[in-house]
Amino acid sequence: MWRSCLRLRDAGRRLLNQPRGALTASVRPGPNPLSPARAYAPPTERKRFYQNVSITQGEGGFEINLDHRKLKTPQAKLFTVPSEALAIAVATEWDSQQDTIKFYTMHLTTLCNTSLDNPTQRNKDQLIQAAVKFLDTDTICYRVDEPATLVELQRNEWDPIIEWAEERYDVEIGSSTSIMGPSIPARTREVLTSHLASYNMWALQGIEFVVTQLKSMVLTLGLIDRRLTVEQAVLLSRLEEEYQEETEAWVPPPENAGARVWSQVWVTPGLPHYLQIEVHRQIKVVCLGPEERAPRTGLGATFVLTQRLS
Repeated sequence: MWRSCLRLRDAGRRLLNQPRGALTASVRPGPNPLSPARAYAPPTERKRFYQNVSITQGEGGFEINLDHRKLKTPQAKLFTVPSEALAIAVATEWDSQQDTIKFYTMHLTTLCNTSLDNPTQRNKDQLIQAAVKFLDTDTICYRVDEPATLVELQRNEWDPIIEWAEERYDVEIGSSTSIMGPSIPARTREVLTSHLASYNMWALQGIEFVVTQLKSMVLTLGLIDRRLTVEQAVLLSRLEEEYQEETEAWVPPPENAGARVWSQVWVTPGLPHYLQIEVHRQIKVVCLGPEERAPRTGLGATFVLTQRLS
């Protein structure tokens, strides 16, 4: 990937002083759809129709060339981005496609199309409000009160980020175990709104997208200020899911004559899981559930025969 980036960067720089080709073409196949909303949505896949990808600098910014064609947005606008680094990243997405162009893998291209076409016609204030509203349901502000190990994990991993954000922006955020979430002071919203207003539309489109994916304004602020890496932010946003995966424990099968285990059993504490066993050459499913669902077997879980598999 980085080799492709460097190659595209060098190729793009060599072409900066060359005359731009007059031939332009949209990458959208077929006739123009009827509705603007549908026009904006690209096909999920199509056959690759170009050999080389390069970048050139035009009056409006950096452009992407597919052979001698100029890349265009779903609404047929010339695809231009404000920085060479972003152009290289987008060009790399196009260059890395194989025989089939898979548009759903081209996240930067999609995000740039959104910035250029603005299909929902949102202005700067609306983008800012869309991001700030996630404070009310911020992932790292909602806490559990049990089990104790998860409570401690959330405190150890999330509290330092909240404390950093509060100190960095001189605001109050806090956390809560209430289903209503923490009460965010009005001043906190005003300060963060004012901070986001310092960014241009391109940056705000990216910020709002990240906030939506992480479900966290606080983690996004950590990314913006490089307090967190992308990997750290994603893991912190998935802390509870990661906890469930890490705390799975193997449960031994029931001591049942004539039954033998043919696949391992991994159970998350407190959640029902299933085990396939063979009883007298018939494959059956055994449910391992919390103790209130069925009598205990003395093995740390319950075993209830539920279904025969064909």
